[in-house]
Amino acid sequence: MDKIKAIIIDDEERARNTLSMLLREYCPNIEITGQCANIPDGVLNINQKRPQLVFLDIEMPEYNGFELLSFFRDIDFQIIFVTAYNEYALRAFEVSAVDYLLKPVDIDKLKQAVEKASKRIGTDTSAQHVAALKDTFKNGQFNKIALPVSEGLLFIEVPDIVFLEAEGAYTNVWLKNGSKILVSKKIKFFEEILDQRPNFFRSHRSFIVNINYLKKYSKTDSSLLLDNGKVVYISRERKAEFEEQLRLNKVSLN
Repeated sequence: MDKIKAIIIDDEERARNTLSMLLREYCPNIEITGQCANIPDGVLNINQKRPQLVFLDIEMPEYNGFELLSFFRDIDFQIIFVTAYNEYALRAFEVSAVDYLLKPVDIDKLKQAVEKASKRIGTDTSAQHVAALKDTFKNGQFNKIALPVSEGLLFIEVPDIVFLEAEGAYTNVWLKNGSKILVSKKIKFFEEILDQRPNFFRSHRSFIVNINYLKKYSKTDSSLLLDNGKVVYISRERKAEFEEQLRLNKVSLN
C-alpha cells in the first residue's frame, strides 16, 4: 500500500516535531515530506512535493492557516487543522465538517482523523469545507452547516432550517423550500450547535423549531403550526420556557 504524503505547517518547532513523531509511531501509512514554519514556505512545499494531506495550524505570524487556500486555484489535498481553539471554535469545525486535532494531540483522535482523511483522498477536496469555516471565524457566527448525506456532504444555510425532527439516531432537517433531509446525527448534536441562536428552540425531545417560521401557537394543545404547514409540539415542562423565548424574540402571545 502506497504511503500518504503529508506536510506539517506550524510556527512552533516543538509542535511540528511532536506531531511528526506521533505520526511516525502511530500512523505508519503517513510519510512526512516536509515541515514548514509559515504559510509562504508551506505553499512552496506543497507546490514542490504535491502532498495529499496537510496538517495546518491556524494562528501564525503574517498569514493565518485559512489564507493558505488563497494561494491555490484548486485544492487537491486534504487538510487537518491542529489547533488550540476554544469550545465555540470547535463547534465551528464540527458544523463545517472540517477535520481538526486539539492541542495537545490525542493519539486516538490523530489516528481517527488520519483514517478519515485517507478515505477522502482522491474523492473530494477541502475547499468548500474550509471556506465555510473561514466565514464562521470572520463573522463570529456560522451561517452554513455541512450535513452528512449518503452522497457526501450538503451545505445548507442555517436560516433556511424550519425545524428539526428526531428519528432515532438520525434527524430530519426540514427546509423552507419544502425539502426534508435525513441526517446521520442525533438531534442532540443540533441542539448543541444551535444553542447560541435565540430563534431555535428545543420544544420537545423530538423537535427543534425555528421561531422565525412560527405561524400559530395553540396553548390549548401545546402545538405549533409552522409556515410549511407542519405541526410540532411543546412538552409540558418546556412550555413556560418557550413562551419566554417568544418574548425574547419579541413575538406577541396575544
